[in-house]
Amino acid sequence: MTRRILSVFLLIGSMHGALVLAADEAMLARGTYLMESIVACGNCHTPRDPDNTGSAIEGMAYAGAFTIKEEGLNAYAPNITMDIETGIGSWTDEEIITAIRDGLRPDGSLIGPPMPSPFYATMSDYDVQSIVAYLRTVEPISNVVPKSEYSIPLPPNYGPKVESAPEVSKDDLLAYGRYVTHTLGHCTECHTPMSEGRIDFSRLNAGGRVLPNVFGVVTGVSLNITPHPAAGIGEWSDDEIKRAITDGVSRDGRELVKMMGFPYYKNINEEDMKAMIAYLRSVPPFPELE
Repeated sequence: MTRRILSVFLLIGSMHGALVLAADEAMLARGTYLMESIVACGNCHTPRDPDNTGSAIEGMAYAGAFTIKEEGLNAYAPNITMDIETGIGSWTDEEIITAIRDGLRPDGSLIGPPMPSPFYATMSDYDVQSIVAYLRTVEPISNVVPKSEYSIPLPPNYGPKVESAPEVSKDDLLAYGRYVTHTLGHCTECHTPMSEGRIDFSRLNAGGRVLPNVFGVVTGVSLNITPHPAAGIGEWSDDEIKRAITDGVSRDGRELVKMMGFPYYKNINEEDMKAMIAYLRSVPPFPELE
């Protein structure tokens, strides 16, 4: 009888271990998809070669990079590899999640712009945990990154601590499209104009934000991605919008400035792309600023 009971416990333990392993694998797969597509953290956190049109430096994935210099800030994306000394290898999972969604380091200091924590604040618990699972697999690289400098005042925080965020149902196409575009992709951050040093959310996705010295090699102006027929993408077909996102080619065949994460966005799946396009068509159309 004792042997039979022991066998039952061993079977239950084995089944539990298999379920945990399957859950871990699913979470890592989700994190891999997010990081290598729409979230695209490597677009800023991987160093660029200024002598090669800003191409990512091979073998330095997520090791930190110069990102943007504009009035009021000289910002550097930190090393987010698992290196203990120069990266985030010593951070707990919760500390990494707090950095992503709340924009706060383990010591409580604020991670300033352009880190899009105000957008990531609504990232679901499962997705942010999946990103942490992916980051845990990133090869540690020793790379000291300069500290970002700000002459603009930074707040102590971006709001109350995010305790939890639910998943957004894919059955609600527009809500899910907003989640993919606004939260995960934080497209709004660059594609909304600035007003008095802050993002002007009254002109959501209207473009016109000047982004100088991005990656140390290029200056660009963000495009109007509202459905305005003349100033925006209202007359564009779904395929033309998709090509702009994934290949960096405008409707007229013009090559777009390589500051967007086109190599990552090529990996966005059809379901997410469809939701993104539906969301972009749903926002208020804005003409160009006069």
